[in-house]
Amino acid sequence: MDALFSGVFDLPWWGLAIVALGLTHVTIASVTIFLHRHQAHRALDLHPIPSHFFRLWLWLTTGMATREWAAVHRKHHARCETAEDPHSPQVLGINRVLWGGVFLYVKEAAKRDTIERYGHGTPDDWLERNLYSKYVLLGITLTGLTDVVLFGILPGLAVLAVQLVWIPFWAAGVINGVGHYWGYRNWIPAEASTNIVPWGILIGGEELHNNHHAHATSAKFSSKWYEFDVGWVYIRLLERMGLARVKHVAPVPRFGAVRPEIDASTLRAVIAYRHDVLAAYARSLKQTCADELAQLRQAVSRETPHDARWVRKLRGWLFRDQTTLEQSEREALERGLSRSPVLQKIRAMREELTALWGRSMATHDQLVHQLQDWCHRAEASGIAPLVAFSQRLRSYAPQ
Repeated sequence: MDALFSGVFDLPWWGLAIVALGLTHVTIASVTIFLHRHQAHRALDLHPIPSHFFRLWLWLTTGMATREWAAVHRKHHARCETAEDPHSPQVLGINRVLWGGVFLYVKEAAKRDTIERYGHGTPDDWLERNLYSKYVLLGITLTGLTDVVLFGILPGLAVLAVQLVWIPFWAAGVINGVGHYWGYRNWIPAEASTNIVPWGILIGGEELHNNHHAHATSAKFSSKWYEFDVGWVYIRLLERMGLARVKHVAPVPRFGAVRPEIDASTLRAVIAYRHDVLAAYARSLKQTCADELAQLRQAVSRETPHDARWVRKLRGWLFRDQTTLEQSEREALERGLSRSPVLQKIRAMREELTALWGRSMATHDQLVHQLQDWCHRAEASGIAPLVAFSQRLRSYAPQ
């Protein structure tokens, strides 16, 4: 019996727990720094020493191929919340992604066209071709044997089990599932990404998923003063040691004097800070929308008391992109807008604003004219918060 529990280190259960959490944290750091921010999004450059350490560690603890992981993740961004998204809970349901996210990843990683289209620029050296990608299970086997030697058979297998389950559950399940289903949103991108909690420690900063989707090429995931991204702390430490170089971070909006006329520099600033623009738009009009929805709810309750619950859901849909709403939600939203000219105006002005950075066929001068016209109409709307927001829009200044 002692042979089952004896290893080089005779640790109590809490000591084994600390070791397991420490080892899985190194794996999490490897995923978020190397696979995610460095390989998939090119947000930073890594020196060969940490770059190869992360590759080796991931091979030993997860068996994941760099090219496959980057390809699946890039496709997720390119096809987010659509039928082609490899793991959208908005399409597939939260339970399927939360508890079966690893199987969705394996299914997508097996698609040759996904790897060829989205897997470019990842390591393709001798080690990758002849060891890491070829002998996937060898690394995990070596890790298991090492755990058994160090901690004993049963404790070692328990530590190995935690290592093997950690990434499939927390990354493939929680981040890909909960991170697109429940949480808070600093930004309003076209998909349903959320920040799970403001303290990105347990999963290396990946908890700040909405921030990441709003600024996908940023090496830093935290964007508010109260948010903490431990992955960013590690990146800054690597940078101080000369082992990393940050290439991109989310732009911080700058403001100047209110411009009476929109010019090219204002347009560039509005487009560059578009996520801040949309978030500020929603904040500015939050109380106006709440008042209008309260009046609408009272009116509907008087007419059809048994059918007024749908009005309460409108607040969550007003500032959402049409593509993220189900057909029934779009129909209910249109039903509510038809009964409130103010809400209809707010929604229409938002859609016009978002169209500015989506009109690839419009000339620069046309976009400047459209933004100027948008501000004129906002200021003539009679909706005080909309007028104030237009003044804010006129004050955006380029970096």
